Amino acid sequence: MTPPVVIGIAGGSGSGKTTVLNRIIDEFGPDPIAVLDHDAYYRDLSHLSPEKRARFNFDHPGALETELMTEHLDALIEGKAIEKPVYDFTTHTRAEETETVEPRPVIIIEGILVLAESSLEERMDIKIYVDAADDIRLMRRIRRDLQERGRSIEGILRQYERTVRPMHLEFVEPSKREADIIIPRGGHNQVAIQMVMSRIQELLRSVENGTLQA
Repeated sequence: MTPPVVIGIAGGSGSGKTTVLNRIIDEFGPDPIAVLDHDAYYRDLSHLSPEKRARFNFDHPGALETELMTEHLDALIEGKAIEKPVYDFTTHTRAEETETVEPRPVIIIEGILVLAESSLEERMDIKIYVDAADDIRLMRRIRRDLQERGRSIEGILRQYERTVRPMHLEFVEPSKREADIIIPRGGHNQVAIQMVMSRIQELLRSVENGTLQA
């Protein structure tokens, strides 16, 4: 069986990871790409009160069920479909339904901590870190959490000060040293994006020719 190319996209919250992901999908089309987003693997907090859920540290590696994501990644690499969890960020619980992800020639794993988790990092063929200034990332996070996750500005800023920034400095920023490619200025750096595309094309050719080194 021809092994897939596994791409990791990391970076701080609001850095532009999704923009880079979408640029790759636009370039190669959705058909050859399977996506595993780390956010889908947040632990279910239905056993906690709403007050405790609101105080939970979602930016610590322990908040995510990375072991399940690693199992799913291995299954996709082996050519097996998986059932990816669906997470409700309003209630901080997992939905009953799941999303079927089929194996594809390219697997992209995306999230703030994917380069900080050795079980994921060691399976990647390309490791990308998307970088952006702190103020830009905060503004993007505020916009996203207001529009998509039902948060208040007060709650967003409180969480940023209490957990997001400290965990970024402790876990996310140091993981930059694991990256093969660092994309500065977020997902709009055309030169860096083109470097990523060229590297993916090179790896796909290696897979097709049977010369990709494990």
